[in-house]
Amino acid sequence: MSIKERKELEKSEMRGLILNTAMNLFLDKGFENITIRNIAEKIDYSPATIYLYFKNKDDILFTLRKIGFEKLYEHQVSSLKFDDPLKRLHRQGKTYIKFALENPEYYDLMFIMRGAVARTLDINNCDVGLDSYELLKKNVKECMDEGLFPRTDIDVAAFALWSYVHGIASLIIRGVGIMFPEEGINDIIEGSLNFMLKFDDHKNRNKKKLDLSNKQKTTGENI
Repeated sequence: MSIKERKELEKSEMRGLILNTAMNLFLDKGFENITIRNIAEKIDYSPATIYLYFKNKDDILFTLRKIGFEKLYEHQVSSLKFDDPLKRLHRQGKTYIKFALENPEYYDLMFIMRGAVARTLDINNCDVGLDSYELLKKNVKECMDEGLFPRTDIDVAAFALWSYVHGIASLIIRGVGIMFPEEGINDIIEGSLNFMLKFDDHKNRNKKKLDLSNKQKTTGENI
């Protein structure tokens, strides 16, 4: 390894150390209660060292959230292999929850922890998480186009589905679902997603049948 390569590796390792330390402190003490000095003391370096890698505390927060959203999108891209938009939605929901359970610290920082989310919105960096949401909206629109969902505002439908899977992920991460044995939680997740999507599909199929029946009655009356 050359001197240049070694220096780059050392920089990368230090950057990772700062990010991991900051994330743990943010989650443990709260974003608003942590300073650059706190982070520096935790890793036994001076605050000046932190400033060589990040402009300020907001920059660290944004970087952590950006990494988290990039990881989430990588998980969700696997849904694109399905031609059926309803199956894509199911996979997207499943991978969303899988990401949350495998990366609870990132998920907490991205969606749950008070202060961090609001602060990121304050500094106009919320667009980093839009890729996954746009993918969700695209799948919802295709479900509507194929008659699998009733026509409605796409943002309303997407937000409803997002809220559903976010609720599942948050309850599990926070340990609220204690009524379910840990070994059966995957079955609960799978069953919940099936219930949600099949319920919506069932309602829409019944509506289509009713519309068809009414149309036939109207046609018969006109003959």
